[in-house]
Amino acid sequence: MHPGKLGPMFTMALAASAIAAPCPAIAATPSTPVSEIAPKQLPALKIILIGDSTTAVLSGWGGAFCSRHVTMWTSCVNMARNGRSSAGYIREGSWALAQAEMHAPAYQKALVLIQFGHNDQPGHPGQETDLSTEFPVYIERYVRETRAAGAIPVLVTPLSRRRFVNGKHENTLVPWSDEIREIAKRMNVPLIDLNAESAAIVSALGPTLANGLAMGSPSRETSAAALDGLSYPDTARKCVCADDRTVPAQSKHPQLGEAGHYFDITHLGTEGAEFFATLIARDLAREMPDVRPWLVLED
Repeated sequence: MHPGKLGPMFTMALAASAIAAPCPAIAATPSTPVSEIAPKQLPALKIILIGDSTTAVLSGWGGAFCSRHVTMWTSCVNMARNGRSSAGYIREGSWALAQAEMHAPAYQKALVLIQFGHNDQPGHPGQETDLSTEFPVYIERYVRETRAAGAIPVLVTPLSRRRFVNGKHENTLVPWSDEIREIAKRMNVPLIDLNAESAAIVSALGPTLANGLAMGSPSRETSAAALDGLSYPDTARKCVCADDRTVPAQSKHPQLGEAGHYFDITHLGTEGAEFFATLIARDLAREMPDVRPWLVLED
């Protein structure tokens, strides 16, 4: 009888026997012992972000930059800390951690993007620095010690606040940005002028559209004030820190491990973070064309 007439069970039995049949012996080929295999040099880049909350995860552009604007050959480490100034970041030991990251072997090169200024301003007890005698000294120290670790420093001027008075944008971080620009020029450091670019963008958007960059939604009173060219309604404003963070009186600061969803004119929500992360990636590629292969740009 033809095997096909015995039904599907017979066909399955033939297949099983074929699988179970012993294979012809294959002569073993010599191989290099695992302990003697030399690793190749991968084309890997490390980017380290240091700064304050406008760079940090969940409140700045850094999270979006690391997750959406680098290739798989790039290790992007966001070490920015909320509420830190150029002095406080060093004092608390965060800078020592960042330096340890710079010394990690096997990378072709390491870049350190440095952005401070917000918390160096007056009104931040324990963090603020003197604009003339301290702030430039700390920024210069970051540059020198980054280079000493074999990494490449990139200075970033601070993200502009979205402050409007009578319909006009007020860029309160110009003096700190000027100091950074001068240091970049004098010490021959790549510069991303985020302050100038973000100020121009926010000014063009106006108060109502600029509010869409924030972490949380503005109150009805704040939205109404924006129509009058103001960041906040004078009668409802309640600043709880020098960053112009406005929250209802019954609210508390976000607890450890929670993402903030309050509205203010300093920090960035999802859309704001992605917008400025795209800008940072574009500017970095333009300033340093040799790192373009490690970056993801969006048209």
